[in-house]
Amino acid sequence: MHFISEDLEDYVANHSQAEPELLAKLNKETHQKIMQPRMLSGHFQGRVLSMLSKIIRPKHILEIGTYTGYAALCLAEGLAENGTLDTIDIEEELVDFQRKYFDASPWKDQIFQHLGDAIAIIPTLNKKFDLVFIDADKENYVNYFHLIVPMMNKGGIILSDNVLWSGKVLEEVKPNDKSTPVLLDYNQLLNTDPRVETVLLPIRDGLTVSRVL
Repeated sequence: MHFISEDLEDYVANHSQAEPELLAKLNKETHQKIMQPRMLSGHFQGRVLSMLSKIIRPKHILEIGTYTGYAALCLAEGLAENGTLDTIDIEEELVDFQRKYFDASPWKDQIFQHLGDAIAIIPTLNKKFDLVFIDADKENYVNYFHLIVPMMNKGGIILSDNVLWSGKVLEEVKPNDKSTPVLLDYNQLLNTDPRVETVLLPIRDGLTVSRVL
Protein backbone atom coordinates (compact mmCIF):
# COMPACT_ATOMS: atom_id res chain seq x y z
CA MET A 1 0.00 0.00 0.00
CA HIS A 2 3.07 2.28 -0.01
CA PHE A 3 3.01 4.07 -3.37
CA ILE A 4 5.77 6.42 -2.23
CA SER A 5 8.67 5.59 0.08
CA GLU A 6 7.94 5.29 3.79
CA ASP A 7 10.52 8.03 4.45
CA LEU A 8 8.63 10.37 2.14
CA GLU A 9 5.33 9.38 3.77
CA ASP A 10 6.84 10.26 7.15
CA TYR A 11 8.00 13.63 5.79
CA VAL A 12 4.49 14.36 4.47
CA ALA A 13 2.91 13.46 7.84
CA ASN A 14 5.47 15.48 9.77
CA HIS A 15 4.73 18.56 7.66
CA SER A 16 0.96 18.28 8.02
CA GLN A 17 -1.18 19.24 11.01
CA ALA A 18 -0.36 17.18 14.08
CA GLU A 19 -2.64 14.30 15.01
CA PRO A 20 -5.05 15.44 17.75
CA GLU A 21 -4.48 13.83 21.15
CA LEU A 22 -7.80 11.94 21.23
CA LEU A 23 -7.16 10.48 17.78
CA ALA A 24 -3.62 9.50 18.74
CA LYS A 25 -5.07 7.53 21.67
CA LEU A 26 -7.67 5.91 19.39
CA ASN A 27 -4.95 5.07 16.87
CA LYS A 28 -2.79 3.43 19.54
CA GLU A 29 -5.63 1.43 21.14
CA THR A 30 -6.83 0.23 17.72
CA HIS A 31 -3.36 -1.16 16.98
CA GLN A 32 -3.18 -2.77 20.43
CA LYS A 33 -6.62 -4.37 20.61
CA ILE A 34 -8.42 -4.53 17.25
CA MET A 35 -7.93 -6.87 14.31
CA GLN A 36 -6.70 -5.45 10.99
CA PRO A 37 -5.49 -2.05 12.28
CA ARG A 38 -4.32 -1.16 8.75
CA MET A 39 -8.00 -0.36 8.08
CA LEU A 40 -7.59 2.76 10.23
CA SER A 41 -7.42 5.99 8.23
CA GLY A 42 -4.42 7.15 10.26
CA HIS A 43 -2.75 10.49 10.83
CA PHE A 44 -2.18 11.85 7.31
CA GLN A 45 -5.38 10.64 5.66
CA GLY A 46 -7.28 11.68 8.76
CA ARG A 47 -5.96 15.23 8.41
CA VAL A 48 -7.00 15.20 4.74
CA LEU A 49 -10.54 14.16 5.73
CA SER A 50 -10.61 16.82 8.41
CA MET A 51 -9.44 19.55 6.03
CA LEU A 52 -11.98 18.60 3.36
CA SER A 53 -14.77 18.59 5.91
CA LYS A 54 -13.71 21.98 7.27
CA ILE A 55 -13.73 23.40 3.73
CA ILE A 56 -17.18 21.94 2.99
CA ARG A 57 -18.73 22.76 6.40
CA PRO A 58 -21.36 20.02 5.99
CA LYS A 59 -24.68 20.10 7.78
CA HIS A 60 -25.14 16.35 7.42
CA ILE A 61 -22.40 13.72 6.97
CA LEU A 62 -22.84 10.02 6.18
CA GLU A 63 -20.07 7.49 6.75
CA ILE A 64 -20.38 3.93 5.47
CA GLY A 65 -17.92 1.78 7.40
CA THR A 66 -17.10 3.05 10.89
CA TYR A 67 -14.40 0.58 11.98
CA THR A 68 -13.10 2.13 15.25
CA GLY A 69 -14.37 5.64 14.57
CA TYR A 70 -11.17 7.44 13.58
CA ALA A 71 -12.40 8.80 10.25
CA ALA A 72 -15.78 9.75 11.74
CA LEU A 73 -14.07 11.97 14.30
CA CYS A 74 -11.91 13.54 11.60
CA LEU A 75 -14.96 14.31 9.47
CA ALA A 76 -16.87 15.63 12.49
CA GLU A 77 -14.27 18.39 12.90
CA GLY A 78 -15.86 20.25 9.99
CA LEU A 79 -19.51 19.86 10.97
CA ALA A 80 -21.66 22.97 10.76
CA GLU A 81 -23.29 24.12 13.99
CA ASN A 82 -25.98 21.61 15.00
CA GLY A 83 -24.84 19.32 12.18
CA THR A 84 -25.06 15.53 12.32
CA LEU A 85 -22.91 12.57 11.36
CA ASP A 86 -24.54 9.18 10.74
CA THR A 87 -22.10 6.29 10.63
CA ILE A 88 -22.94 2.70 9.69
CA ASP A 89 -21.06 -0.50 10.47
CA ILE A 90 -21.93 -4.18 10.59
CA GLU A 91 -19.49 -5.20 13.35
CA GLU A 92 -21.39 -5.31 16.66
CA GLU A 93 -18.24 -5.89 18.72
CA LEU A 94 -16.88 -2.47 17.75
CA VAL A 95 -19.91 -0.39 18.81
CA ASP A 96 -18.79 0.22 22.41
CA PHE A 97 -15.22 0.94 21.32
CA GLN A 98 -16.47 3.58 18.87
CA ARG A 99 -18.86 5.11 21.39
CA LYS A 100 -16.14 5.52 24.00
CA TYR A 101 -14.18 7.80 21.70
CA PHE A 102 -17.24 9.55 20.28
CA ASP A 103 -18.36 10.39 23.83
CA ALA A 104 -14.90 11.76 24.64
CA SER A 105 -15.12 14.19 21.70
CA PRO A 106 -16.89 17.56 21.32
CA TRP A 107 -19.34 15.90 18.86
CA LYS A 108 -20.73 13.20 21.17
CA ASP A 109 -24.31 14.42 20.70
CA GLN A 110 -23.96 14.83 16.93
CA ILE A 111 -22.64 11.38 15.99
CA PHE A 112 -25.26 8.67 15.47
CA GLN A 113 -24.24 5.02 15.16
CA HIS A 114 -26.17 2.52 13.05
CA LEU A 115 -25.50 -1.20 13.33
CA GLY A 116 -26.37 -3.45 10.41
CA ASP A 117 -26.51 -3.69 6.63
CA ALA A 118 -25.85 -0.28 5.08
CA ILE A 119 -27.91 -1.18 1.98
CA ALA A 120 -30.95 -1.51 4.24
CA ILE A 121 -30.13 1.39 6.57
CA ILE A 122 -29.28 4.13 4.06
CA PRO A 123 -32.81 4.48 2.61
CA THR A 124 -34.20 4.96 6.14
CA LEU A 125 -32.08 8.07 6.79
CA ASN A 126 -34.36 11.01 6.18
CA LYS A 127 -31.66 13.54 5.35
CA LYS A 128 -29.96 15.28 2.46
CA PHE A 129 -26.21 14.86 2.81
CA ASP A 130 -23.43 17.34 2.08
CA LEU A 131 -20.56 14.89 2.64
CA VAL A 132 -20.38 11.11 2.37
CA PHE A 133 -17.40 8.85 3.10
CA ILE A 134 -17.52 5.32 1.66
CA ASP A 135 -15.07 2.95 3.34
CA ALA A 136 -16.83 -0.40 3.72
CA ASP A 137 -17.14 -3.69 1.80
CA LYS A 138 -15.79 -3.05 -1.67
CA GLU A 139 -18.28 -5.42 -3.33
CA ASN A 140 -21.07 -2.94 -2.58
CA TYR A 141 -19.38 0.32 -3.61
CA VAL A 142 -21.44 0.63 -6.79
CA ASN A 143 -24.64 -0.11 -4.86
CA TYR A 144 -23.78 2.47 -2.20
CA PHE A 145 -23.10 5.10 -4.84
CA HIS A 146 -26.43 4.64 -6.58
CA LEU A 147 -28.26 4.77 -3.23
CA ILE A 148 -26.43 7.88 -2.07
CA VAL A 149 -26.47 10.18 -5.11
CA PRO A 150 -30.22 10.94 -4.90
CA MET A 151 -29.77 11.73 -1.19
CA MET A 152 -27.04 14.34 -1.78
CA ASN A 153 -27.42 18.09 -1.88
CA LYS A 154 -26.20 19.71 -5.09
CA GLY A 155 -22.49 20.38 -4.71
CA GLY A 156 -22.18 17.66 -2.08
CA ILE A 157 -19.00 15.60 -1.91
CA ILE A 158 -18.65 11.81 -1.98
CA LEU A 159 -15.30 10.49 -0.75
CA SER A 160 -14.43 6.88 -1.65
CA ASP A 161 -11.54 5.11 0.07
CA ASN A 162 -9.26 2.26 -1.09
CA VAL A 163 -9.97 2.84 -4.77
CA LEU A 164 -6.40 1.82 -5.77
CA TRP A 165 -6.68 -1.38 -3.72
CA SER A 166 -2.95 -1.79 -3.03
CA GLY A 167 -2.26 -1.41 -6.75
CA LYS A 168 -4.44 -4.38 -7.71
CA VAL A 169 -6.40 -2.15 -10.10
CA LEU A 170 -3.38 -2.39 -12.43
CA GLU A 171 -2.85 -6.13 -12.08
CA GLU A 172 -4.49 -9.13 -13.73
CA VAL A 173 -7.54 -10.01 -11.65
CA LYS A 174 -7.22 -13.34 -9.85
CA PRO A 175 -10.13 -15.83 -10.23
CA ASN A 176 -11.11 -15.69 -6.54
CA ASP A 177 -10.84 -11.89 -6.25
CA LYS A 178 -14.34 -10.41 -5.83
CA SER A 179 -13.32 -6.90 -4.78
CA THR A 180 -10.99 -5.74 -7.55
CA PRO A 181 -13.48 -6.18 -10.44
CA VAL A 182 -16.05 -4.11 -8.53
CA LEU A 183 -13.51 -1.39 -7.81
CA LEU A 184 -12.53 -1.29 -11.48
CA ASP A 185 -16.19 -0.85 -12.40
CA TYR A 186 -16.64 1.69 -9.62
CA ASN A 187 -13.70 3.84 -10.67
CA GLN A 188 -15.00 3.82 -14.24
CA LEU A 189 -18.49 4.73 -13.02
CA LEU A 190 -17.24 7.72 -11.02
CA ASN A 191 -15.30 8.95 -14.04
CA THR A 192 -18.23 8.70 -16.45
CA ASP A 193 -21.45 9.19 -14.47
CA PRO A 194 -22.92 12.57 -15.57
CA ARG A 195 -24.25 13.22 -12.06
CA VAL A 196 -20.76 13.77 -10.62
CA GLU A 197 -17.33 15.17 -11.43
CA THR A 198 -14.42 13.22 -9.98
CA VAL A 199 -10.73 13.38 -9.19
CA LEU A 200 -8.82 10.35 -7.92
CA LEU A 201 -6.09 11.24 -5.44
CA PRO A 202 -3.15 8.85 -4.81
CA ILE A 203 -3.47 9.35 -1.05
CA ARG A 204 -2.69 6.24 0.98
CA ASP A 205 -4.66 3.47 -0.79
CA GLY A 206 -6.45 5.86 -3.16
CA LEU A 207 -9.09 8.44 -2.26
CA THR A 208 -11.64 9.62 -4.80
CA VAL A 209 -13.34 13.01 -4.46
CA SER A 210 -16.62 13.21 -6.37
CA ARG A 211 -18.73 16.38 -6.50
CA VAL A 212 -22.46 16.00 -7.12
CA LEU A 213 -23.62 18.23 -9.98
